[in-house]
Order: sequence, then structure tokens, then C-alpha cells
Amino acid sequence: PTRRSSDLWFQAERSWQKMNDSKALKKLALTALFIAVGILLAPFSIPLGAAKTFPFQHALNVLAALFLGWRYGTASAFCISSLRIALGMGTILAYPGSMFGAVLSGLLYERSGKVWAAVAGEIVGTGFIGGIVSYPLAAFILGSKTATLFFFIFAFLPNTIVGAVLGAFIYKILPAEKLKKTLEL
Repeated sequence: PTRRSSDLWFQAERSWQKMNDSKALKKLALTALFIAVGILLAPFSIPLGAAKTFPFQHALNVLAALFLGWRYGTASAFCISSLRIALGMGTILAYPGSMFGAVLSGLLYERSGKVWAAVAGEIVGTGFIGGIVSYPLAAFILGSKTATLFFFIFAFLPNTIVGAVLGAFIYKILPAEKLKKTLEL
């Protein structure tokens, strides 16, 4: 069955009403701010084999998980990765190197309410899951001859740990709870 144009118009209008919701708009604006900071910090990536590791991505993932939740955090990670690739400051490995950590970081924080759960989620999601998913990307899509199954785990893990701990440290020194209440997030 095909949808009538009135049904599509109604759905678009409902989406716009949701976007007019103050909380959703604030989250969207804060997500855009995280993306902008990620792009401004992108030149500070570290080339490592077929990857360009970017510790600030992991700090931003943890902060986005703590302030915005896993959906907005993952959207932020996706946009930063896409823009880094488009600007020549990243490779396709930016996707598994950021998004798995963003999802897991946000979900663990959502379930526990603990900052260190978000850090652990980022480390496991990016360091281990992202590292394993990066292998076929590097081996088959990028044609890397040096890629082995565990190479990216060892490449991503130190970078992820530093970035995730940095994100938790920034969160702890900021008046985060006051900021959340002020922004009503």
C-alpha cells in the first residue's frame, strides 16, 4: 500500500512538533557543539597503520553519553567520523573506532547512572568490539596487508583508554550536574 501525501505531511508535522520541544532542541544543539569540537580537534589524530587514532573522539563519546544519552552520542560519533573522512583527517576505520564505543558507553551509563560505566562502555565498545570489526574493513576494503585480527585492538585500546578517562575527568571537573539541570537535559 502506498502512503498518501497527507499521511506524510502529518508525519512531518509531528516530527517538527517534537523538534520544537525544548529538551529535544537543546540536545540537538549540544550534539552540534560536540560535533564542532570534534572537528576542531580532528587535526590532533595519531597515524597508526591504516588508522588515524583520535583520543579526543573517545572523550567526546563519554561526555555525549553522560549529557545526551546513547542515541545522540552515537549520532555525534557518526557525524564526526563522516566529517573527518570528508576532510581527509580520518579513514573508514573512524566508524567502528567511534560508534561502537558511543553506543555501549551511553547504554551502560543509562542502565547504571555511573560515570565509570560510561568509560568502561567506551573502552569495551571501541577498544575490543570496534577493534575486531575494523579488521575486515582494513583487510578487504582498504587492502591492508599488515592488518591482523588483533592488530586494531592493540592499536585502539591505549588510545581509547586515554580518551575515555579524559572524558570522565572533564565531566568530573565541570559542574556537570548543575549544567544538566540548567539545560534541563
